Amino acid sequence: MRKIRKGDLVAVLAGKDKGKTGKVTRVVKDGERVVVEGVNIHKHHVKPNQQGRESGIVRKEASLHVSNVALVSPTTGAPVRVGFDTVIGANGERTKVRVARQTGEQLDAV
Repeated sequence: MRKIRKGDLVAVLAGKDKGKTGKVTRVVKDGERVVVEGVNIHKHHVKPNQQGRESGIVRKEASLHVSNVALVSPTTGAPVRVGFDTVIGANGERTKVRVARQTGEQLDAV
């Protein structure tokens, strides 16, 4: 289980986009990097090809290291550190859930 997943709202803690928030669009394969919507935009120059792609400059979101982002708490709206806890469900099975370290609130629905 990862601390930050696709679809989470995160705040950028370091780098040129420090202070911005955005939704995680992709977690890169090794789990150490994430792509955040509207953050860390890079420009990429492309050549035309025979399939009809035009030349120009493409703006593209680059990945950020997971240590440079923090999950935004749904209740307080502030960046929080994430921990894990096990919860016993109605049928008696244990489920691992993400928990905000500062407040202890569950970040996942059980």
